[in-house]
Amino acid sequence: MTKKYAVTVLGGGSFGTALASIAADNGYPVQQWMRDQALADHINLYRCNNRYLPDYVINENVQATTDVVAAVSSADIIFVAIPSKAFAAVVDQAEAYLRPDQVMVSTAKGIQEDGFLLMSEILRAHTPSQHIGVLSGPNLAKEIAQKQLTATVVASDDAYTRSTIQQVLSCSYFRVYASNDLFGVELGGALKNIYAIAAGMASALGVGENTKSMLITRSLAEMSRFAVAMGANPMTFLGLSGVGDLIVTCMSPLSRNFRVGYALGEGQSLDHAVEQLGQVAEGVNTIRLVRNKALEMGVYMPLACGLYEVLFNNLPVSKVIHGLMTGEQSTDVEFVLPR
Repeated sequence: MTKKYAVTVLGGGSFGTALASIAADNGYPVQQWMRDQALADHINLYRCNNRYLPDYVINENVQATTDVVAAVSSADIIFVAIPSKAFAAVVDQAEAYLRPDQVMVSTAKGIQEDGFLLMSEILRAHTPSQHIGVLSGPNLAKEIAQKQLTATVVASDDAYTRSTIQQVLSCSYFRVYASNDLFGVELGGALKNIYAIAAGMASALGVGENTKSMLITRSLAEMSRFAVAMGANPMTFLGLSGVGDLIVTCMSPLSRNFRVGYALGEGQSLDHAVEQLGQVAEGVNTIRLVRNKALEMGVYMPLACGLYEVLFNNLPVSKVIHGLMTGEQSTDVEFVLPR
């Protein structure tokens, strides 16, 4: 008999809402924590997250709450669907009420500036959990909410975490694959946001299909080069959390980071582009953090560094493109030939 785990989702955004309903659709009791009492009341009364997924009917088994203590203390599985800037603060609110046997899974695709920490590292440092994992992949929340066929990756060095999350989330339209490369899967989710902004800019500028293809494949080379320097397995980037997530984020106007990049390509300022989005675009902060870390480690990342100059130093895009096309011509596939 399948155990009916008590599931909690920390976060009231679109992806957290979609995950909560998947688990509820599978028969698990779910609590979804959020800060906004009005939003929680609206979800409980109308079964709809009118702020982030207004057209999506939320399963009756999802109970929205603003009581973080109640939400985490009774949970067997906790998904932390909080943007990276607020991730540690929310986890700290819950820390005293957590147990070592709880499965804790991050869905955030970002990096904490202080210490250049991934979200899994924050969970290890700030919680007693012995079952840490991350969930990442080509997972646009609106498409999941529409029950379009989607696959994701749960990564953990703990087999119990992997199998439990597969059990709770797998359904007819959402498939969960497993990986033991936690850092690789997590870095794939964070790094691809950088290149989604570049792809959005390129799309607004009207570049051709050859250019888009070059941009995506060279982005993958940069991502894997940086991640391996951080300790990840390069093979991970051939999967859903690497090339899969990169493709969907670089090609879909549903991607927040793509939309920010598109606005920049149209000539809008960074501040206006972010404000217009109305949601967190993790890639903006990630560009700055990764560019600085790459310089510190001596990792060659011309795309990320060029995009940093466009966003933060007002360098014309044309100059960045010229620099990329006249720069080093090295190996095609990373790690096949020596650099």
